[in-house]
Order: sequence, then C-alpha cells, then structure tokens
Amino acid sequence: MNNKNLYKIIALLLIFQTGISWAQDEEKIRPRIKADYFKVMDEGSYLELSTSARIERKNREVPHLELEVFQVIDDDDNSLGKVTTSAEGKARFQLGNIIKYSPDSSSFYNFLVRFKGNDKFKRASREVSVMDAIISAKHVVIDSIDHIEGTIKDVAKDSLIEDVALEVGVRRLFKPLKMGEEFNMTDLNGTVVVPIEKGIPGIDGNLFIEVAVVDHDDYGNVMQTIEAPIGVPIVKDASYDERSLWGPRNRTPIFILVFTYGLILGILGIVVYLINNLIKIRNS
Repeated sequence: MNNKNLYKIIALLLIFQTGISWAQDEEKIRPRIKADYFKVMDEGSYLELSTSARIERKNREVPHLELEVFQVIDDDDNSLGKVTTSAEGKARFQLGNIIKYSPDSSSFYNFLVRFKGNDKFKRASREVSVMDAIISAKHVVIDSIDHIEGTIKDVAKDSLIEDVALEVGVRRLFKPLKMGEEFNMTDLNGTVVVPIEKGIPGIDGNLFIEVAVVDHDDYGNVMQTIEAPIGVPIVKDASYDERSLWGPRNRTPIFILVFTYGLILGILGIVVYLINNLIKIRNS
C-alpha cells in the first residue's frame, strides 16, 4: 500500500470519528442557566442560580448540575468557586462584599456562570453584569402619618439615582405586603417617600420594612431592611389556655369530661351486669 492510499484511509477515519462525535453531541440536551444578582445591605451579595431544559417537549428543572462561577476581568476568567444545584434545580452562590471584586472601565462587575457539560447535557453558560448601588431607608412622620423614606445611590459615580422604581413593603412570611403605588419612582434626589398603612400587626408593635430595587438592568436586585415601631402589637389570645372546645387536649371543658366518663362507666356497668346474669344462668 503506497503512502497516498494510506493518507486517504487516515483522512476517512478522522472524518468518520468526527461525524460520530458530532452526532453524539447533537443527541445531548442543552440546559438553560438563569442567574440573578442580589445584594442585601449590611449582609452581602449573592447569585441566585437555576437550571432548566426542554425535555420531552416540557420545560423542566434540571437538578444536581455542577456550576462554576467566574469573575471576568478583561479577557481573563478567574474562578470564584463551584456550586451544585438542588433537587429543584436551584442554587445560591455567595459573593460576599462586591467591592472586593474589580469592575471594568464602565464600572460594571462581570460574572460568568458555566456548566462544562456531561454525558446527558451540553455545555452552557450565563453572564451577569451589574453596577454597585446602595439603598438607605428611614422612618419619617409627615402630617402625623408614618412614612418610609428610601434613597438609592450609584457607588461608582457617587451620585443619587433618579427615575428608578423602588418597592416598599412590610415583611411577611411568604412575600412582603406592598405599600404605596405600583411604581414608586425616585425623584431628583434619588428618593421615594411612601406612607405606611395603619393597623398592621407586628411583634411588640415593630414592623420590618423592606425597600428594594427589583430586576434592574444595571443594578440587579438591591434591598435594605429597617425596623420601625409603627405597627399594632400582637396580643396573645389568653383564651387558648382556658377550658374550651377550641383549647388543647389538656384543657377540655369539665362538663364534657364528666359526660364522657359517665357514659363509659354506664356502658361498663351494663356489660358487667349482663356477664353476671349469663354466669348465673349457666350455673342454674
């Protein structure tokens, strides 16, 4: 076999192997990565991550995928760590204080979330770019009405941010109870002033008020929480410890106990009486 034919065979084998690899890659599923930036004042920042894919014509969460987070500086990707999604396809990557990272020339902090792929899923990635902002909030009284004043500031520009929607709400178990208008837009001073409704219950009369910018294109999600003594104290229901129908088991009303135990003793007396008569009939 001459060298020319040998080269042809090698080329055909390479093409065949490439075709097999390409076909196998096409059979894999491409996952989608969602990454949202959150900053909680006085606590730190984190990325809220989730993975999903279209499987059998339905969008489904993809669990147990290992994601690696990078900070992108110019053309360099610096690894910050890895995190694995939960059974619901969700994960949280703690960034800490964002000022420890390096922004680009436009004052944006750039992060990359990457999945390197496995036997079932293709590679995937998602970029997140945010600017740093801070929110301050305080309780003020205007015309004898309680208000919350919230202000947002761009850290890099050291300037207040005008025309940004700030959400104000009272913290509750599942989601905040929103206050004010649907969109509370900041004024020239980067401030909104929102009245707080009267009669909202709180432990010892204290309410936790959240002021936040949500899903902003430049700043992501930033939240400040303050405690204000402007609620109605929650009064413990003392009747729970009294003997009542709605009380605990050890607080059953006396008349029910007497009636129940009397009924049981009466039935037992009848049973004993019948057994005694049966014994007498047998012995007679």
